[in-house]
Amino acid sequence: MPDALDASPYDALLLLSFGGPEGPDDVVPFLENVTRGRGIPKERLKEVGQHYFLFGGVSPINDQNRALLDALRKDFAGHGLDLPVYWGNRNWAPYLTDTLREMVRDGRRRILVLATSAYASYSGCRQYRENLADALAALEAEGLELPKIDKLRHYFNHPGFVEPMTDGVLRSLADLPEEVRDGAHLAFTTHSIPVSAADTSGPAGEHGDGGAYVRQHLDVARLIAEGVRERTGVDHPWQLVYQSRSGAPHIPWLEPDICDHLEERHAAGVPAVVMAPIGFVSDHMEVLYDLDTEATARAAELGLPVRRSATVGADPRFAAAVRELVLERAAAESGRAVTPCALGALGASHDLCPVGCCPARAPRPAAAGADSPYA
Repeated sequence: MPDALDASPYDALLLLSFGGPEGPDDVVPFLENVTRGRGIPKERLKEVGQHYFLFGGVSPINDQNRALLDALRKDFAGHGLDLPVYWGNRNWAPYLTDTLREMVRDGRRRILVLATSAYASYSGCRQYRENLADALAALEAEGLELPKIDKLRHYFNHPGFVEPMTDGVLRSLADLPEEVRDGAHLAFTTHSIPVSAADTSGPAGEHGDGGAYVRQHLDVARLIAEGVRERTGVDHPWQLVYQSRSGAPHIPWLEPDICDHLEERHAAGVPAVVMAPIGFVSDHMEVLYDLDTEATARAAELGLPVRRSATVGADPRFAAAVRELVLERAAAESGRAVTPCALGALGASHDLCPVGCCPARAPRPAAAGADSPYA
């Protein structure tokens, strides 16, 4: 048996994700959860839900989270880390509040949270923290003893996140016809967000043009492109592009869109493109529809060879990275010396989100940060 690893003071890890429908009858209720408070009519939600209906009304994200849960539990057990792993979602079962209630009733008092978003942004970090605060408020109203919750730092530049994606790009390049392979362009994709949200992402000191959101993605893209060059000897041109825009047309969002980018690259004479979804942890609906369906169809119309590389998903290296992040945070909380693991130019992200980090348009309580109302 391996030597036991010490995660104290923590007694549980919570995998916190977005959630998704698991059948046709779930689609509209799921979208109602996602858009609650925006006053969007049910008929409009049915139109939006067509992406899900193309896949039988099932989002792959829940099964992908189940696979990640299994990978984490196997990795922890295989390395002597006795830390139970739970799972809760923001917008579909298992719901976050229900999972936290279960954890409290199981006696969990110090909980670490792994969010399935690697980068700094309102929707990728603070909104999860707001959801945690809402869940804690619900448990408090029920008279339950509240646990102390901390959130693992952003892991965008951890080797266990970067290296599987580099391998995915290499596999996609190898799958291209040999005559276009060396000239292939790398399009690193992530979720578009409003420009105003990007500019205010990360701590206040990092606000500005694109904020931490854009800088972090650029650093990861650069790391992967450099890794590809080291492995192949070919210096592929690359660009960070965006997908999955969902906002009102009059509000500026990050651009260029992947489909527009494919058209522009084709017009410039690029022989092939590898689309690398570095902004996503797993191959969920936005990857399957926006890249594998919509962008791939646009490339076919152009006669442009494209491949889409894999996300990290349940790669054992990612599971190992989570274990390392847990032990790193546990050591820091216990006052033990620790050297955070990070690649690239930006270094390891902060453990505790400071006041003013990724602010919301309308301030709401957020747990697991310097401004948390829950000690």
